[in-house]
Amino acid sequence: MIYGFTTIVPRMIGFLMTPIYLRKFENAAVYGLYNYLYSWVSMLNAILAFGMETTYFRFLQKVDSKDKDRVFNNSFVVTLITSLLLLVSIFTFIDPIATWFAGDENVDEYAKYIQYFAFILVADALAVVPFAKLRAQGRPIRYSYLKFINIFITVLSNLFFIVYLSNWTKSSAFWANFAAEWFQEGWIGYVFISNLLASIITLLLLVPEMLTLRLRIDRPLMKNMLAYSFPILIANISFIINENLDKMFFPKLLPGEYGRTELGIYGAVSKIAIFLNLFITAFRLGAEPFFFSYAKHENASRTYAKIMEYFVMVMVLVMVGITVNLDWLKDFIRGNELQPDIYWTGLKVVPFILLNFVLLGIYMNLSVWYKLTDQTRFALYISLIGALVTIALNFLLIPVYSYSGAVATTTIAYFVMIGLSLYWGQKYYPIPYHFLKIVLYLVSGLALSLMSFFIFGSNFWIGNGLLLLFCITIIFLERKNIAQLLSKGKNSLK
Repeated sequence: MIYGFTTIVPRMIGFLMTPIYLRKFENAAVYGLYNYLYSWVSMLNAILAFGMETTYFRFLQKVDSKDKDRVFNNSFVVTLITSLLLLVSIFTFIDPIATWFAGDENVDEYAKYIQYFAFILVADALAVVPFAKLRAQGRPIRYSYLKFINIFITVLSNLFFIVYLSNWTKSSAFWANFAAEWFQEGWIGYVFISNLLASIITLLLLVPEMLTLRLRIDRPLMKNMLAYSFPILIANISFIINENLDKMFFPKLLPGEYGRTELGIYGAVSKIAIFLNLFITAFRLGAEPFFFSYAKHENASRTYAKIMEYFVMVMVLVMVGITVNLDWLKDFIRGNELQPDIYWTGLKVVPFILLNFVLLGIYMNLSVWYKLTDQTRFALYISLIGALVTIALNFLLIPVYSYSGAVATTTIAYFVMIGLSLYWGQKYYPIPYHFLKIVLYLVSGLALSLMSFFIFGSNFWIGNGLLLLFCITIIFLERKNIAQLLSKGKNSLK
């Protein structure tokens, strides 16, 4: 519960910070730059970590207790080497890198941003294995304490630079003189500086976990660890490509300020879907341990099928619930006084973004088969094929359809991945999914969402009336299953 809480809270904080960014940044293009740079950060984070978190946990179980420090040493050395390589590469080629990112904008400004991110990435990468060590030692309190320190510093620094200092310089001579030489109102660099401060302080607080570190490599062990981690790395990169490639190449596929503005709109409306994303995260944290622990039961496959039905049912209800309430949820992405409704032009893709999260959740549910049969190579195949579909369609659709093309690409990629997982999964670990019911829930939920938005104009009363009718229909259709669940719940309490 604690680990899950520390995973969900930062995402929720990011959502709550969004209105501040949108109101304080000069225009949507600036928020597009924010999404652009952080999409690259997500990719580089995966590369620098090199799958060492999962590898560290796995090899702790494969060695004697006296050799656990060797696993820690090897894991940390890998992240140290990747971090040093990144720093050397960035500071050696800072000018061409900045020029590539900047395009026709201020190259010096981009060079500054890239330097900030270089140190953010290094600090975060070096913290991966120490944080994994805390989890391996069963120390969730210290783990969560450090995570919340990171969140606190990030939020406080953002508020200081973006909100408070801006107001104070206008009302206080002291603060006006203090900030006169360096303060730039609405400068996006303050977000990156806040992130950098939080990452560095968090890494310093992890020093006690690094006191046992010895910069020595156990070569035979390292060889096995790298062989294990490399497929994980490729799978992680492929997953990030599916999630973020559209944002990573958006300014190249749709160049100029128009492209950055469109990306800003896309990034803002995507934040509305965070509620569904949080539900998926919470489900995954609870479901994965259950899938493994229940695998030996005789009726395991039927139970997994039922879980899929209930999961889709709840996900679709949340999808419809968010869509029918867009009329007031859109206030979270209101722009500044000059462009108050610029981000609302992207609301038309929100039902499809929500659908994509539902499809991602279905794919995560389907993944149980290759985890239980130890055939994780199929995860690599599926994610690579999904990544190739994403790359090809993004390059075809974004230049023509902007963020609508990006959303459509994600939808198609997830359908392909679901189809592949079903094909191989039913071959190696058959699960009796009720396909017709799942498809009907998906189609009905999407139809209600589109009807609410495009026909009834997100009218609060009509939309929530449709949601209530949908809930009543589901309860009626599932009344026997619901009664069985309630009966089992009562018996378990006894």
